Amino acid sequence: MKSETIISEQFYSSDKTLNRKEQATKGSNFLSKIQLFKQNAQKTATPLGSLVLGGTFLLMFGGAFVVYNLQSDFDQFQIERINSSWGFPFLILATALFFFQTGTFLYNLYLYFNYKPIESVSDELLPTCTVIVPAYNEGKLVWETLISLADSDFPEQKMQILAIDDGSKDDTWYWMQQAKIKLGDRLSIYQQPENKGKRHALHRGFELGTGEIFVTVDSDSIVKKDTLRNLVSPFVVDEKCGAVAGNVHVLNNKKALLPKMLNVSFVMSFEFMRSAESMLGSVLCTPGAAAAYKRDAVLECLPEWINQTFMGQPSDIGEDRAMTNMILKQGFHVLFQRNAYVLTNVPEEYKGLYKMFIRWGRSNVRENIMMAQYVFKDFRNESKFGARLLFLNQSFKIVMAYPFLLFMLFFIAVHPVLFFSSTLLSILIVSTFSVLFYAKRYSFTDAFWAYSYSIFYTFSLFWITPYAIATANKKGWLTRGLS
Repeated sequence: MKSETIISEQFYSSDKTLNRKEQATKGSNFLSKIQLFKQNAQKTATPLGSLVLGGTFLLMFGGAFVVYNLQSDFDQFQIERINSSWGFPFLILATALFFFQTGTFLYNLYLYFNYKPIESVSDELLPTCTVIVPAYNEGKLVWETLISLADSDFPEQKMQILAIDDGSKDDTWYWMQQAKIKLGDRLSIYQQPENKGKRHALHRGFELGTGEIFVTVDSDSIVKKDTLRNLVSPFVVDEKCGAVAGNVHVLNNKKALLPKMLNVSFVMSFEFMRSAESMLGSVLCTPGAAAAYKRDAVLECLPEWINQTFMGQPSDIGEDRAMTNMILKQGFHVLFQRNAYVLTNVPEEYKGLYKMFIRWGRSNVRENIMMAQYVFKDFRNESKFGARLLFLNQSFKIVMAYPFLLFMLFFIAVHPVLFFSSTLLSILIVSTFSVLFYAKRYSFTDAFWAYSYSIFYTFSLFWITPYAIATANKKGWLTRGLS
C-alpha cells in the first residue's frame, strides 16, 4: 500500500492525484511564510533532543537490567501481595483487565488493517459546505488558517467560510479583517460583543451557516489542499454518516521537545485508534482542529448542545466531544478520514500541556456519563457492539484510575526500586508498538519520541485522570492566555 507520509513539500502543495497545472504553479505570501517556517523548523535538531533520547534509552535499558538482577525480589513481592487480604482480589481484577485490554488491542489491530479512508468524490457530487473558524487571541495565526482554507481544492461556489472572533483582547480581529480584504466575498467575519467561549462562537456559526455540511476548524490550524473535500466526501458515500473526524498532526513539532513527543502520540491516537473506531462507525470524538458534521444532525441537537450543563453548571469545555456524543445518540455513524490532514499548534511547555489534558480529561468523564444514558439502548438500527465496546474501554480506564493510583503509591512506598525499574521495562515493551507504527507510517528517527513521551507521561502526568475525575464539575478553558 502506498505510504501517505506527509513531507513538508507534499503537505503544502496539492495532492498528486489532482494533476492540476494551475495548482502546481500557484503561489502566495502565505506559502512563502510557510516555506520560511519549514526552513526554521529544520534547524531545530538540537543537542538537547539527542540528550533526551539518549537518556530515555539509558533509563529503559537500565530498568530492564535492574529487573533482571532483582528477579528474586520481584518474586517475593508477588508472593507477599497475593497473600495479603487485598492483594489476591486486586490481582484477579488486574489480570481480568489485562486480558480485556489485550483483547481490545488485538481487535483494534484487526480493525486498523481493514480500514481504508473514503476517496474524494467529484466536484459535482460534493455537497455545499460551511467552514466555521472560531478564534480567541490567536493573532496572525487566524489569518494563516483562513488563507489555507481558501486555498483548498474545493469548488468556491460550494464553500462558505465564516470566522467568528470571540471577544479577543489582541489583534485577532485585525487579522480577520486583513483576510477579509484578501478573500473578499469568500469570507464573512463576525465579532462577538464579549468573550462567551468557543461553544457560543461555534453556535453563531451554525446559525449563520447555509451549507449542507458544517466544517469546524480551529484558528491555529492549517489544512492541506485536499483536506476539505476528503473530510466531506463520506457524507456522499454513506447516507448514515453524521460526523467525520480529521487527521490531526502537530504543526509546531519541530520547535520544542513536547510537540515532538505529542506528534507521535497524535499519530497513534488518530491513525490507529480512530481508524479502528471508524470501522465501528463510532468515533468517540471529532477534534476541534478539523471536523465535519451533517447539517440536519447538528440542528437536531443544537438547543441541547448550546444549553448543556453538568452538575448544574453550563458546559464551557468539551464542545467537540459533546457534539459527537449527541450525533452518535441520534443513530448516525461517526467516521475518521485519514486522508483529511490538518496541522495544529500544541503547548510547548508543561503548564500548557497539563492544563490541556485536564480539560480533555474532564470532558471525557462528563461525556462518558452522558454516553452511559443511551449506549445500551436501541439508539441505532445497525450493530451497537462497537460503540458499547468503546464505551466500556473508556469507562474501565476512568473507574480504575483511583485503584491503580493507590496501588502505584503503595508500590513506590514499599519497593521504590522495583516500581521504577519494572515501570521503565514496561514502557520499553509496550511503547515499542507505537515506535514501529510511527516508523512505518512516517519517520524512523522521530518514532523514538514515543519512548520519551511514555516516560514523560507516566512520571509527570499520571495524576491527570484522577484529578480530572475529582474536578469534573469545574469550568474554564484553562489554556487561554497561555503562550
